[in-house]
Amino acid sequence: MRLSRPLRPSLPLLLLAVIASVSCQGDSRASTDGADQAAPLTSIYDVTMAGLDGQPYDFAQLRGKVVLLVNVASRCHFTPQYRALETLYLRYRERGLIVIGVPANDFFGQEPGTNQEIQQFCSASYQVTFPLMAKVAVTGDERCPLYRYLTTASPRPGAIGWNFIKFLVDRQGQVVERFGSFTDPDDQAVIALIEKLLG
Repeated sequence: MRLSRPLRPSLPLLLLAVIASVSCQGDSRASTDGADQAAPLTSIYDVTMAGLDGQPYDFAQLRGKVVLLVNVASRCHFTPQYRALETLYLRYRERGLIVIGVPANDFFGQEPGTNQEIQQFCSASYQVTFPLMAKVAVTGDERCPLYRYLTTASPRPGAIGWNFIKFLVDRQGQVVERFGSFTDPDDQAVIALIEKLLG
């Protein structure tokens, strides 16, 4: 009785295994490229975003300023807060306050417009003069690097639950407080902290 020899994989099968192995390694490297391999942000100064006009807005220019970051939307119950945000900006900008609006369409389609339409709306309806960024995502896996930092690595982390969440950042670029949608920009707690940070 003859014993059967162990089966040996054919050359074509070996080649397929090698190709598959190389392909998988390549895919693994690709999945960690880009944002996943970028150095973690340590402050908002590490961020560059596009403005509504499409031009790069380097947050490093905010060094030494007090910054109020707000995710905004044009068709939200809280949209009238634009008026108080603009008032704050005009009142304190000479002392070093910058208000930055970050439009996002994350909540029930409340910011559906193009960047140009957002600009027109903000100018016509609320005479906004503070900087507005191009529309981005602020929630989920697609959220922009700024909001990935704010919600996971800043001193005031946590998911963005709605429009008009306010992050107050000191002159060193560190988040010192976070206010919810129901806290108006001209709330006394917000103003008191702005005054303190401005010195």
